[in-house]
Formats: sequence, structure tokens, C-alpha cells
Amino acid sequence: MTLTSIGDLARGLTLRTRSTEIKSQIETLSYEMSTGKVQDVSGRLDGDYSHLLDLDHKLSQLNAYSVVTSEARLFTDAMQLSLETFNSSISNLSTSLLSFGTANQAVTHDQASVQARNELDTMISALNTRAGGRSLYSGTATDVSPLASAETLLTALKAELTGLTTPTDIRNAARDWFNDPTGFEAVIYQGSDKALAPMEIAENENISVPITANDPALRSALRDVAVAALATDSALGLTPDQRTVLFKELGVELANTKDETIKLRAQVGASEARIEQAATRNSAAKSSMEYARNALIAADPYETASKLKTVQFQLESLYSVTVRNANLSLVNFLR
Repeated sequence: MTLTSIGDLARGLTLRTRSTEIKSQIETLSYEMSTGKVQDVSGRLDGDYSHLLDLDHKLSQLNAYSVVTSEARLFTDAMQLSLETFNSSISNLSTSLLSFGTANQAVTHDQASVQARNELDTMISALNTRAGGRSLYSGTATDVSPLASAETLLTALKAELTGLTTPTDIRNAARDWFNDPTGFEAVIYQGSDKALAPMEIAENENISVPITANDPALRSALRDVAVAALATDSALGLTPDQRTVLFKELGVELANTKDETIKLRAQVGASEARIEQAATRNSAAKSSMEYARNALIAADPYETASKLKTVQFQLESLYSVTVRNANLSLVNFLR
């Protein structure tokens, strides 16, 4: 019987080669255990990456939509809060001005004008609110505050009303100036006439909140509050009775305007609801696609762990054989 043997150098090379193969398997299995994904994606997919690439593209889109919906949520939430502040000012001042129609007035003329001045500051501040570094009510000019200060507004309006002696003339003059393109829009409004572009919150779904500080409802409220703030100014020269009439008329007008600003809040609320619905749908779609993607390239953790244990045992066995071979000698054989 012929025995075939290999030399020591060849045996050492064989052992090193086998050790390298086992270590490579351990590295692959360790990667799959830690990531939960197969390392040889091409082998798993038989070289067909089309489905995987399509899922990756859609997941990338959904990640982008997630950013957009977060920004849109921040924008509309801030807008809703600012409109709530604006509406509260209208309600507070309207109640005070309407009290002049009752037998026992709750406030004096001077107090009403001071309150109107304070509420005007609050309302302008609310419309100058920024979210994420962008002005909410400036249209496309998001880098600038939409309105000049309350002092600037009162100074410009006072120049238009000085010399008028009746509540009707004063209200008509104020209305004309606020509606005149060379009046409020040119002197006080600093934003853009163009509304913000619609925001794409999901595939084939956009939302738009085209509200600026130059909106007729907001402009009307600012007008009536500004007139109330100037009603007791000596430059107008109104008698106490005329002031009472003017305050009552402004109170009624503000109560009516409040209904219009509530409609604006409802418009923003509808956009908020659509954003939440889109975010929920996008999240569900993302979870579904991530599951499908993982199913394509996922490594079975139990199978991988079993293989890793087997390969580790093989490596330990190989090291034992290597040590035994290293200790072989003629002296030990003859003993």
C-alpha cells in the first residue's frame, strides 16, 4: 500500500491557508451578527439590485418628507399661536370699547386709548413672529419682519387723521389710508406680496398657508386698534361724546373682525391637520418599506449565531492541531 505524505513546509502552508479561510468566515459572520444584514448582498439578490434600489429611493424620499413635515409643523404651530395672541388682543380691547355703550362704563377714555396702544404693540409683535429663522407673515420675504413698529404706524396714521372732527370722518380716513397701496402697504408693511410656495408634505400632496400681515382681516384689526389708540390725542380734538361714539363703533367693528381672524386660524388648523395626517402616513409607509428592505438582505440571527459558534470551534481545533504538529519530533517519537 502506497502512503502519500506532505512535507512540513507544505503542511504549515495548508494550516495557514485554512486558518485564513476560517478567520474570513468569522469576520463575515461577526459583521452579519452585529448589523443584522448579510455581507454578500449581491449573492443574496442574485445580482438583481432593482428592487433594493427602488426601496432605497423611496426611503430617501420619505426621509425628505419627514424633514419637510417637521418644518411645516413648526411653521404652522407658531402661526397658530401668534394668531391666538392676536385674537386675544382683539377680544380684550373689543370688550373694553363696547363697555362705553353701557350705563356704567368700566374704563375711561384715556384708559381705553392706553389699552389700545398696548394691544397694538402685542398684535404687531405677534405678526412679526419668526419660526426657524423665518418670518411667518412676510410672504416670500422671510428674512424681514413684516410690520414696522407700533410707533411708526401711529405716527403715520396720526398725520392722516389730524384735523378731522367727527368719528365718521376719522374712520373713513383711516380706512382709506389702510387700503391705499401708498398708505399702510407702502409705509408699514415690509413683507412681500407673494405668498410662500406650497410645501410638499407627501407624494402628490402640498399644503399652502398664504397668510401675510397685509391680509385684509389682520389689516382691519390693526386699523381699528390704532384709531382707538389715537382717539384721545389732542391733535384729533374730539369731544368726550364723540370719543364715546367712536369707541363704541370701533368695539363693534373689532368684534366683527374677530370672526374673520378666527377663519384664518381655522385655515391654519386645517393645514396642521393635513400635516399630521401626512406625517402619519409617511411614517407607516417608511416602516413598511424598511421591513421589506430588511427582508431582502437580513441575516437570520439564530442561523448566523450557530454558524459563528461552529466556525469558532473549527478555528480552535485548527489551533490545537497546529500546536500538536509544532511539537512533533523524532526524539518524542522514539520515547
